[in-house]
Amino acid sequence: MEQTYVDIMIQSLKKKIKVLEEIKRVNVVQKELLENDRADVDDFDVTVEAKSKLIEQMEQLDSGFDKLFERVREELQANKPAYTNQIKEMQTCIRKITDLSMEIQSQEAKNKDLMTQKFVSVRQKAKVVRTNSKAASQYYKNMMQLNVVDPQFMDNKK
Repeated sequence: MEQTYVDIMIQSLKKKIKVLEEIKRVNVVQKELLENDRADVDDFDVTVEAKSKLIEQMEQLDSGFDKLFERVREELQANKPAYTNQIKEMQTCIRKITDLSMEIQSQEAKNKDLMTQKFVSVRQKAKVVRTNSKAASQYYKNMMQLNVVDPQFMDNKK
């Protein structure tokens, strides 16, 4: 019975690796969208939603793994030689998960910097648009006043 739990734990770790690889792929897509000036905000929102769902999957996998590990912890510690191959496979998976997590953290930091730059750029563009519209409005007001002839008094006496 414990053998089955250990195999399920290994499957859980492998699923976690796949989810992390998918998160890594989504991060690359986000980076491309952030670097593209013509990218649609809705496309970026789609990637954020996709990543959110992947993170939920990660949390479920973590929770399930922790529960299984609590069940078999004593058995694994008591009979290490019987589970040597599975333990080595889990260690390999955990190393891979750690490496992927570090890569993802690096991607996230770079994407955060790109996002900050994007916000600064958008703010500057908004400021230019406001300045230009204010100037155009002021010009329009000035031009409208040129056509207005102020009232004049005419002296009709000779």
